[in-house]
Amino acid sequence: MTDDVRLVAPATARNREPITKVLRQHLPPEGLALEVASGTGEHIVHFASALSADLSFQPSDPDAAARASIDAWVASAGVRNVLPAIALDASADAWPIQRADAVICINMIHIAPWEAAVGLVRGAARLLPGGGLLYLYGPYRREGRHTAPSNEAFDRSLRMQNPKWGVRDLETVAALAKQHGFCQPLIEEMPANNLSAIFHRDPACGR
Repeated sequence: MTDDVRLVAPATARNREPITKVLRQHLPPEGLALEVASGTGEHIVHFASALSADLSFQPSDPDAAARASIDAWVASAGVRNVLPAIALDASADAWPIQRADAVICINMIHIAPWEAAVGLVRGAARLLPGGGLLYLYGPYRREGRHTAPSNEAFDRSLRMQNPKWGVRDLETVAALAKQHGFCQPLIEEMPANNLSAIFHRDPACGR
């Protein structure tokens, strides 16, 4: 028997350093970064340890077991710039947070209905000031095509689990973001055929 409620996602150990490298270049040195769909909590603990101590992180997840895992990882790591995890459903019309300087979302929009992506972008637009950052990470199609056979196979497996899931078109996500006042994304190619998409909030970009 163990009382350890920490969950483990094997992919985190593989992608956290490349993601941290990108975030280091784009996140503000101070303020508040909200992570949507924090999952196990391993990512946010690593970011909080590796990035500026003046930048606070707000983890969130709709799942109670995930929130317990997040808080347990934070306690275990002893990081002081991570707030207690909050319940947040990306697709909800209202979020339990009023403002952030950055919004981070890793590996969510392909493992959720499209409505979650719409809610994520809409919610980020409400929270972020001009110049605020929305960071998305995961696999994407580009110009309607998968970027690798492994992503195509992954997409098939996702849609078999749930027809509402699936690897999204980057151009469709960028168009959605533009509707909500985000500029065209900066794109960084990442390991394992994933992409980092960095969107900056500027209402003028949505005109």
